[in-house]
Amino acid sequence: MHVRLSQGARDGTMVRQWGIRVGKKEGELRRRELLEQGLLDPGLKPRRDGESILFPVRTMLPGSTMEEFEAHPAIDDLPRHELIGGIAVMPEPDPEEAARLLASRPSIHTVLSPKSDVEGDFRTRRFEILAGEPTTMTRYLEHGLRFDIDLSVAYFSARLSTERQRIYSSMAEGERVLDMFAGVGPFAITLAGGASFVAASDLNPGAVHLLRRNIALNRTRNVLAILADASHLPGIFPWRFDRVVMNLPLGALRFLPHAVSMCRSGGTIHMYALQENEGECLSEIEKFPVSGVKERVVRSYSPGRWHAVYDITLR
Repeated sequence: MHVRLSQGARDGTMVRQWGIRVGKKEGELRRRELLEQGLLDPGLKPRRDGESILFPVRTMLPGSTMEEFEAHPAIDDLPRHELIGGIAVMPEPDPEEAARLLASRPSIHTVLSPKSDVEGDFRTRRFEILAGEPTTMTRYLEHGLRFDIDLSVAYFSARLSTERQRIYSSMAEGERVLDMFAGVGPFAITLAGGASFVAASDLNPGAVHLLRRNIALNRTRNVLAILADASHLPGIFPWRFDRVVMNLPLGALRFLPHAVSMCRSGGTIHMYALQENEGECLSEIEKFPVSGVKERVVRSYSPGRWHAVYDITLR
């Protein structure tokens, strides 16, 4: 429920919008997370409230409340989009707005709009080219790493950048890591910086081709790319891993038995899920020998649905 500003709105206009309350010490980190996830409302000013900071967010999130925020001066807002390298992805197919977006930044070479949701065993989307070069290929930079991405061949989201860094910062030196649904390699190659060895698997041949390309592009020497069904992985590896990443939000839960069988005692599994309510997967997770589970909202996916991660520690 966002009261939109008129073109004449100025500083001082108060707007009711969903807000997230964060402690002052965590304020800057949380602001960056919300910004990278596309959740922070840039048209409104965060405000202090006692020992907390209230951040305006675009949609209702767990723990959010309806608050009043002061508006920034009105600006010629660009259409909503996700930027992946030189490609801007707009949720709606509006060629006129796409042309305006293309002209707004020299770094953008193509504007796309998805014609489908993520679909099929290979987790791909079909796109419509709205403006610019007729391509779905781009190079994406993230924390000093480079990734060649073809959005029509393999799913990719820049909004998980903060999540990749969060897991990387929690690692002990020299861990053995398994990425069960690696895609083009953003988790695997990021975590390789702190790991002794990373096994990166995917069922999609196009994704594995790009994964191998990105391993070479970043001169990463401790990542093994594997073309395999995740359910077959327990029969491939003769050892157990310290950490397992399961970035398959629409189906990771059914592969959890395989992840548990490949994770050592005391190891960690990061399982991603799309859900409508908090704790939707807890009852299934707790059927396994776990010593702790922490649930965290990663980002809003669609109205009433959230992309969540369960950090699972095995007994």
